[in-house]
Amino acid sequence: MNLRALRRRCEKRLREIELPVPFDAHAFCEKLAIRRGRPIHLLPIPSDGEPGGLTGACLTIADKDIIFYESRTSGWHQDHIILHEVAHLLLGHHSDMRSDEEFLRQLFPDFRPEVVRQILQRQTYTHEDEREAELLATLILGRVGRITASGAQRRPSEPDDPVVRLEAILDSGNVRSRD
Repeated sequence: MNLRALRRRCEKRLREIELPVPFDAHAFCEKLAIRRGRPIHLLPIPSDGEPGGLTGACLTIADKDIIFYESRTSGWHQDHIILHEVAHLLLGHHSDMRSDEEFLRQLFPDFRPEVVRQILQRQTYTHEDEREAELLATLILGRVGRITASGAQRRPSEPDDPVVRLEAILDSGNVRSRD
């Protein structure tokens, strides 16, 4: 897909999206979850601070989506990470299987990557899907004009420990294993 076609596709999708005013990434995800009929859980995670390290990921499990985003960055950057992952959902991207041990090590430092991979079946998107998601996230931010800090901050009711939050998310519904 060339850049013009990519932009046309993203702009078409953007016209179909209702954005809250003032914009708040968390509120946007809550409304999107209701519209899609499946919860979207936002889970802040700290990165290791290394360039090129994990900043965000979207994990689809049974009847829910979990979006991980970097907790040690600016509110604007958190919103952009969240919107990039949401863009994959909005654009209907399907991922290809891959083995990303660094991702698994950062996400679950207390578990062996092969065990986590076996359970979660970590997936990634094609290069083209990544470009498309990045463009849609950027177009959304451009459309809202400005980002409020409250939309990117961790909610006070959320536990500080990402593992505790992930366990609560996984325990909250039907998570089916692949046997």
